[in-house]
Amino acid sequence: MTRTRRGYIAHRRRTKIRLCTSNFGGGNSRRTRSIIQQKMRSLASAHRDRNRQKRIFRRLWITRINASIRANSLAVNYNKLINHLYKRKLLINRKILAQIAILNKNCLYTISNSIQNNT
Repeated sequence: MTRTRRGYIAHRRRTKIRLCTSNFGGGNSRRTRSIIQQKMRSLASAHRDRNRQKRIFRRLWITRINASIRANSLAVNYNKLINHLYKRKLLINRKILAQIAILNKNCLYTISNSIQNNT
């Protein structure tokens, strides 16, 4: 029986998958079955870690704010600061507060004093 040459569509599909996984290590960048499995796994990890990244950054901002408050030895702690911000309806999120704490500590000191004096 003569050898049948197949079409190029499957070859193109595998080439496209190989482009996504070209920097994976070992057989995961060469073998078609491993490539497909590894691509699905990497997409699942990317989806999971997008939400994890949000949690990690929120923890980082909270840590920075708390450290700045403790370094300046303010009368309020992090918990009371956030609570007073909500009570006064000052909509400053943790990301902005963390940037203020790093770049302009006097501004954070002023915010906390004004909140403390008014409550």
